[in-house]
Amino acid sequence: MRGIEIRELECFLVLTEELHPGHASERLGIPADEVERLVRSLEERVGAPLLDPASQRLRLTPFGEEFLDALRPAYQHLAAVVDAARERAHNGELRVRLGFQGAVHGPVAKAVRAFEEHEPRARVEVVELNPSDPFGPLREGEVDAAVVMLPVRERDLVVGPVFSRQPQRLAVPADHPFAERSDLGVEDMARVSLIPVRQPSDNWLRAHSPTVTPLGRTIHHEPVVDTLEEGLSQVAAGRGAMLLCGDVAEHGDLAGVVLVPVIGLPESSLGLVWPRGDRNPGVPVLAAALAEALA
Repeated sequence: MRGIEIRELECFLVLTEELHPGHASERLGIPADEVERLVRSLEERVGAPLLDPASQRLRLTPFGEEFLDALRPAYQHLAAVVDAARERAHNGELRVRLGFQGAVHGPVAKAVRAFEEHEPRARVEVVELNPSDPFGPLREGEVDAAVVMLPVRERDLVVGPVFSRQPQRLAVPADHPFAERSDLGVEDMARVSLIPVRQPSDNWLRAHSPTVTPLGRTIHHEPVVDTLEEGLSQVAAGRGAMLLCGDVAEHGDLAGVVLVPVIGLPESSLGLVWPRGDRNPGVPVLAAALAEALA
C-alpha cells in the first residue's frame, strides 16, 4: 500500500459521481478547495492528469476514465473487506434485503451464492419489486439494494455493477407482419402503437419508451399499464406492441407474442443500485461479489 492515500482516492471517486466540486465537498464534509487539492495530489501521485483542464465542465481525460474503471471495483472490494471484518468483530450477521423483479438468476444468483458461502453468517433476503415503483422500497428502507433496469440517474442512488446488456426487443402479436422479421429498424417503431409500463423515472422512459424516431416520425402510445403481465396480455390481444429489455423478455409470459430485436435503440441493461450513504456493510460485499461474477 506504499504511496497510496485513501482520502485522495475517496475524493476522486466522489467527484466523478457528483461532477461538481461543491457537491463533492458537501458529501465529503471538506472545503471545495481541499477537494481540488486532493485530486491534484492524486494526479501527481499517478503521474498523469485525471481531469481535462481544457473542458469548461468537469470531464475525465481518457487516462482518467481508465483509472476510474480500474479503481472503482478495487475500492469497493477493499471497503467490503473492511466492513465485513468490522461486522464479524461485532458478531453481527450480514443481511442484505435485495429487491428483484421475478426470480434471481444468472450472475446475481452466482453472486448471492458466493456472498453467503464466503461469509458464513451472511444472508440475502430477496424481496419482489413492483415494476411501477422500483425505487420506492430503496428510499423507504424496505430493501438495502435492488436490481433494476437502467438508466438510473437519481442523485440519491448509487449505481454499482452493470450487466445483462442486450438489444431491446419489440413484443408484437404472433400474427403481426413484424413477427416474421428477423429484426426491425428504429424507424419501424412509427408503424405500431407502444404500450408502456408505468415507471417513476423520466430517464428510463426516454430511453425505453421513445415518442419520436431519429427522423422525427411520431411513435404513438397506448394508455400506460401497471404491470408487464398486463401489457403482454394487451399485445397478445392485438392492442399494440411493447418494448422489452432482453432480461425481462426471457422470463415473462410470452404466449401469443413474438419478440423481434430493434436496431438503433439504446441497449437494455440491468444494474445493482443502493441508496447513497447507506451503511449496511453487506451491500458493498454483495456488489463486489457481483462484480467478480461478471469478470
